[in-house]
Amino acid sequence: MKVGFVGLGRMGKPMALKLLEAGHEVTVHNRRRGPVEALVAQGARPASSPAEVAAGTDFVLTALTNTASVEEVYLGERGLVPAARPGQVLIDHSTVSPATSRQIAEQARARGADFLDAPVSGGPAGAQAGTLTIMVGGAPETFERARPLFEVLGQKLHYVGPTGSGSVVKLVNQLLVGIHSAAAAEAMAFGVKAGADPRVLLDIVGSSFGASRMLTRNAPLMLERKFEAATSVNLILKDLTLIGDLAQQVDARLLLGSLAQQVFLEARACGFGEQDMAAVVRPLEALEQIEVVSKE
Repeated sequence: MKVGFVGLGRMGKPMALKLLEAGHEVTVHNRRRGPVEALVAQGARPASSPAEVAAGTDFVLTALTNTASVEEVYLGERGLVPAARPGQVLIDHSTVSPATSRQIAEQARARGADFLDAPVSGGPAGAQAGTLTIMVGGAPETFERARPLFEVLGQKLHYVGPTGSGSVVKLVNQLLVGIHSAAAAEAMAFGVKAGADPRVLLDIVGSSFGASRMLTRNAPLMLERKFEAATSVNLILKDLTLIGDLAQQVDARLLLGSLAQQVFLEARACGFGEQDMAAVVRPLEALEQIEVVSKE
């Protein structure tokens, strides 16, 4: 297939590479030239703008960091939607509000193009391995047209409903990511403050009813002090802000979500915004005068 990819960050670059390795003809664009040049060396074609990507492709995928970037790439003067043509499929893997997805879909349809909101879960490791979970909103027939591409990128593909549904499901996932990350940090800091060995805590709680995916993901990073960002505090905070906005729109009570947002705000205020989300433990460590660190 003739495929375009815009946004070659921690997620987008390995996803575009998987499409190249699967034999697709891939045209790429990114604000920073480094990732473009790296993929061109692997056989991709460079483009100078999203519009240029759209001009020569049948499917265009995006993986972008925030709502402003999504709106610029899709709706800007040299964006994808103004350059879209009938029959083309635009696919956004970013985490944005369902309202943003619906706005883009409406404007794409006016050009005769189709749009899928298809956020992903699995992080950079899942992108590199092609094992992402992909949750897709849009027309079911458009989902089927894009399925061969999704099968390259992920192992768990879910059609979840009309436009915006993928974004809703992803935000529910991110709500739990934030809450469970905050809870894991508090639990590990509490255990160490009370005298427990954090390695023993992880080994036992990680296989007990108190376990969560965020505990088993984040606690090893705490123990080894590996806070280089795979998924940053700032990124999760961005998602928690989107979640809070949506909760207000639909009159949903999100007490634990609000608390998790405060935990992430605290971590950012302490200078850990660009570190991995496991770093939400660090303000607690300072407060309790302990470190959740391996004793081995």
